[in-house]
Amino acid sequence: ISRDSLHKRRATGGKQKAWRKKRKFELGRPSANTKLTSADQVCVRPVRCRGGNMKFRALRLDCGNFAWGSEAITRKVRILDVVYNASNNELVRTQTLVKNAIVQIDAAPFKQWYLQHYGTVIGKKKASKAAEEAPEEEAAKKSGHLQRKLEKRQADRKLESHVDEQFATGRLYACISSRPGQCGRISGYVLEGKELEFYTRKMQKKKGKGA
Repeated sequence: ISRDSLHKRRATGGKQKAWRKKRKFELGRPSANTKLTSADQVCVRPVRCRGGNMKFRALRLDCGNFAWGSEAITRKVRILDVVYNASNNELVRTQTLVKNAIVQIDAAPFKQWYLQHYGTVIGKKKASKAAEEAPEEEAAKKSGHLQRKLEKRQADRKLESHVDEQFATGRLYACISSRPGQCGRISGYVLEGKELEFYTRKMQKKKGKGA
């Protein structure tokens, strides 16, 4: 794989004769095609680059650091599925993790944090009365100081209905913002607002075509 321009035609369309051999600094490497896997199959390889610098080629990963922008928190969460890729449907079928791929992640760590920070359970399914009464008993055990703190936080609390619906399923849509084949890890953010609406429409459209 070569990244040179010697093999390309001139701007006028004429062919160019190769006037020198390939150079080491023009090399290219095969793509990593990072795959989604289980925790025991994770594989990251170091690659020595020009100047002694290192790249980390993630071949198989199972989790990453995802940020929830509106709440300004980040958690390490498990990636459950690859659901959409704007560039190629094959990357969805083969569960390939690349930058800007839309994935589903485990919502539990964010749900846990929300309960601790706001004292509110989100993504509740319609449960029995006994289950609803249980949190009220727990609330009684909180100190006055903690209750006042939670009440103050509740005043500014905002949660989108679309995000709340996702919490009920236990899975959140997220976008990968790092390049796993270059840095060896996955970072990303939870989809919200207009961006979430946009990708939801795209995925429904794709499902419609499949049917």
